[in-house]
Amino acid sequence: MSDPHAKSAHAAHGAEHGHHGHEDHVDHGSVKSYSIGFVLSVILTAIPFWLVMGKVITDSSTTGFVILGFAAVQIVVHMIYFLHMNTKSEGGWSILALVFTVMVVVIMLTGSIWVMYHLNTNMMPHMADPTGELHMPSATHDATQHTQHK
Repeated sequence: MSDPHAKSAHAAHGAEHGHHGHEDHVDHGSVKSYSIGFVLSVILTAIPFWLVMGKVITDSSTTGFVILGFAAVQIVVHMIYFLHMNTKSEGGWSILALVFTVMVVVIMLTGSIWVMYHLNTNMMPHMADPTGELHMPSATHDATQHTQHK
């Protein structure tokens, strides 16, 4: 059953769909690129650790924003050096998928924070006092006032 015509038709069919067998080489990085990624990751982890442990920045919110900045840079380093994401890989679809994912996550996080903030502000205004005390209506206090009015 070795029909030479069938083999050439199968080869033409494979070429139409972009099947190259084992000839499709994908850049999986080199020892040098993995080493650069590892060194950058260690540095981008050590600097925030030093900032916190050494109390270099006295304001905690500023320290938090600086650490978030280092985290964002480290995410980019991991995507480039370890996940091999660039505009050329997979015809740019991996970058497009990443942009879509980031947009969805940002929308979900900001929407959730916005909803929680407004729920806290609008639904629980009696719970917060400028002195920091919580005011809860007690059953004994209400019963005392009710019997005094009779």
